Amino acid sequence: MKKGLWLIGLALSTTILYAQKHAPSNPYYSRTDTTKLQVPDKVWKTILPRELYLVAREGATETAFTGKYYEFDEKGTYYCAVCGNALFKATAKFATTCGWPSFFEPIRTNAVTYHTDRSYNMERTEVKCGRCEAHLGHVFEDGPEPTGKRYCMNSVSLDFEPFKKK
Repeated sequence: MKKGLWLIGLALSTTILYAQKHAPSNPYYSRTDTTKLQVPDKVWKTILPRELYLVAREGATETAFTGKYYEFDEKGTYYCAVCGNALFKATAKFATTCGWPSFFEPIRTNAVTYHTDRSYNMERTEVKCGRCEAHLGHVFEDGPEPTGKRYCMNSVSLDFEPFKKK
């Protein structure tokens, strides 16, 4: 019995050491630091998982109705998956049929930045993280009150932390 537990412990330790050695951590991720980041894409490419890199740094879009937060309904805060910047409260999230998680307002004014996006023969407003400039999604003028906005975000660009229960 003790030998079996020792082997399980050894396998777990080996797995953890392998993951730490081969999956570089993100030294720019912080949920408290709001300092604007200027990190070259070649650095982000070595730090971020491939799917996140493609969406956040190259402006790709995840397939509609597939994101982990599309039909997700828990109370908490959504953060940038690239840098940890607070972006949206779950109380600003609303149900849509667009295929991506949607919010009617960011957590604070400078949490996100806005850029004109003229790709695909359209003109849209791109939404990026206010700290690291990661592509999050787009904002549209067809959302609910009180803002009338629909921040249509890629789940892969978001992290979520539930509110702590009292």
